[in-house]
Amino acid sequence: MNQPFRYRKLGYVALNVTSLDRSVAFYRDLVGLELTQRTDDAAFLRCSSDHHNLVLLESPLPGLCRVGFELENARQLDDAFAHFEARGLHPVELTTAECQALRQGRSFRVREPASGLTFEFYAEVMQLIRPFSSPHTKIARLGHVVIGARSFDATYQSLLNDFGFKVSDYTPGRFAFLRCFPNPYHHSFAVGQTSDNQLHHVNFMVSEIDDIGKAVNRLRDAGVDISFGPGRHYNSGSIFLYFSDPDGLTAEYSFGMEEFPEATAREARMMERGKDAADLWGGSPSPAFGAKGSIEQA
Repeated sequence: MNQPFRYRKLGYVALNVTSLDRSVAFYRDLVGLELTQRTDDAAFLRCSSDHHNLVLLESPLPGLCRVGFELENARQLDDAFAHFEARGLHPVELTTAECQALRQGRSFRVREPASGLTFEFYAEVMQLIRPFSSPHTKIARLGHVVIGARSFDATYQSLLNDFGFKVSDYTPGRFAFLRCFPNPYHHSFAVGQTSDNQLHHVNFMVSEIDDIGKAVNRLRDAGVDISFGPGRHYNSGSIFLYFSDPDGLTAEYSFGMEEFPEATAREARMMERGKDAADLWGGSPSPAFGAKGSIEQA
């Protein structure tokens, strides 16, 4: 099918956390994001010029609240809204007050029906004048979100046909790496087969391989559980490090990733399932890897 609308990037991830104070300290002081705004029940952090790339929301059940994608312009936002209406997915406009609270322009939300995950779309977000700077890690961007889906095939087809993602690599019936076209990165979103709908991990891409090595020691010294890595993924070529936040949600640093041209991208590859695909260096994850985090159901 023709591309229904054009993405710019994965804009932000909203996580439910059980202690806002504890999670703010973790993502600010250990991960290296910058706190831009704090309210009684929410915190906004950034790793770019955007007002926020991570939103933390206090909740009794930790996990994934929603994901926000920035589209290329207001016309694409109009096209996306009309597309979701035509697909029968009932997009819902945010009120002016809700958009102002998020420091965004017009925004709307739509639920992916198989996984229940809420997606938010917008074309404008407040830009902060002072450049982003981390005290210890050269974070380049919010990289991607990975979820597990109970109904993998239905979720996968919805992400392709309803949400307009392009597949980069896939394992039939098991896993798919998806990019938000025409954003070039190998994946901004991915989905795997699991026993329930859940968050798997949130990724932050770093600028230097040394950021990975330094993080190993910094996180271990702070008593943080490193659940997988350092290692190298076969599919994207990324060097990775996975670790647990205070609620046991999995976060990732990664360095390097395959990029796709808009017009002459290679075809998606059908990949075998195996240990080497996860880590070319031969590592194995701990039981904590991607094990915690529900998807908030609307």
